[in-house]
Amino acid sequence: MAKLFAVYQQPADPDKFNDYYFNHHVPLAKTIPGLRSYEVSSSDVMGGSGKHAVYLVAILSFDSMEAIGAAMASPEGKATAADLANFATAGVDIMSSETRMV
Repeated sequence: MAKLFAVYQQPADPDKFNDYYFNHHVPLAKTIPGLRSYEVSSSDVMGGSGKHAVYLVAILSFDSMEAIGAAMASPEGKATAADLANFATAGVDIMSSETRMV
């Protein structure tokens, strides 16, 4: 299993971000080939000393790192990546890694 993590910074207008993210970006991302599951944080992201500056974390699951590479190279993956500029203006960090249960 491999996961892609999208860590979004606090937007200037959370309502506008949420509207675009959930009504446009998520449906677009769900078309990416090989996507097994899509999770998002559902409340404030917390740090050791309280609410973190991060606004939202999305976790997309795939079968492998190779599957992530193929997914992001697909037309759907490219469209989803390009869409970030339309709403993630405060910044987003994209990371991926093989994962395992311990």
